[in-house]
Amino acid sequence: MELNENARIDTSQVDDRRGSGGGGGIGGIPIPIGGGRGGIVGIVIAVLVALVGGGFGLNAATNGGGGEQGDNTSLEQTCAAEDALQKLECRNTLYVNSIQAYWRTALPEAFGDQYKATDTVFFSQAVTTACGQADSGVGPFYCPADSLVYIDLSFYQVLGEQLGAEGEFAQPYVLAHEYGHHVQNLLGTNEQVRRQQQRDPDNANALSVKLELQADCYAGAWAKNATGTADDSGQKIFKSITEQDIQQAIDTAEKIGDDAISKRADRPVNPDEFTHGSSAQRREWFTKGYETGDPKSCDTFSGTV
Repeated sequence: MELNENARIDTSQVDDRRGSGGGGGIGGIPIPIGGGRGGIVGIVIAVLVALVGGGFGLNAATNGGGGEQGDNTSLEQTCAAEDALQKLECRNTLYVNSIQAYWRTALPEAFGDQYKATDTVFFSQAVTTACGQADSGVGPFYCPADSLVYIDLSFYQVLGEQLGAEGEFAQPYVLAHEYGHHVQNLLGTNEQVRRQQQRDPDNANALSVKLELQADCYAGAWAKNATGTADDSGQKIFKSITEQDIQQAIDTAEKIGDDAISKRADRPVNPDEFTHGSSAQRREWFTKGYETGDPKSCDTFSGTV
């Protein structure tokens, strides 16, 4: 993967709340499994919720109040420097720019709906959202109540060091998955699934899996088209994306499959408890999105997955 050093990094698509405190604790955000916060259990919690839009239970947790506004001054200065692409926060901002540039065109073409851009919130340690309070252990998530993507960038360290997903392309995959949840929110898919879960609670987990696999597929569709995305002046954001990069995304998807997480935590593998999909399913649906490059191919709700 090679980013274009001439592409403008649009920091207006990020709300930088790092260092702002955010309220602490996990307040209104439900964690899908029990256990302590330390060691492997803490890692399991982080990854079970990561790349999920906060765990689908988050969609119903809308009583936490709004979040504070960050200060982008430092981010703007950092990302205007000559060495901006060496900075984690600037690269991730450019990934966000690419993902949203893709959906501005792809959403109306595929589904006839206009894309509504939203921010990614960078936070450290804790953050207040319209879905409740969250800390870094929650991992990256999407809050439907305020339509924002949230990430503590230190998550990538956990992803690499603890789960072995060390490749750089794991990062845009994470963000593309979360923006897949934003697309689902715009299309009404989140709300439809929530209503189905209420009517049929016995199939709530299976419906959650389908939602997550669709977000993986949407991420794959972006990856296929990412080299065609450009900044507002027409400068391409990516110079190249290699098959090795795509394999890094697939490797990440496999490592965060429900079965892989259970095995790493030395827990029984029970498909009835899956909420995100197995490693094989996550690989399959990301790959389908990538091979077709068409988000219309990401219908995980018809038939079996």
